[in-house]
Amino acid sequence: MTVRLLQPDEPQHAHTHRLAEPAASSFSQAVDAVDAIFAQAQRAEDTYARGAGSLLQAVYERARADVALGVAVAAASRTAQAVQSVLNMQI
Repeated sequence: MTVRLLQPDEPQHAHTHRLAEPAASSFSQAVDAVDAIFAQAQRAEDTYARGAGSLLQAVYERARADVALGVAVAAASRTAQAVQSVLNMQI
């Protein structure tokens, strides 16, 4: 028996779609933004611990990071709920 690989009639790059890339980059940008907010809160806390910053700034940055995390968790929960609803649809 001889096995030959299938050869496409058209070049492969002709059917390449980049639909998933914007969503992936949007998700990674959102994760990076939340990470940056947490890093800023950590810096504010470290600055206060060294005696160079104010307690008000450290508390404000931590509260800001907590709100960003809450928004991210709520968005992820709603997304998971929407995907679950689609998957539960009868065809």
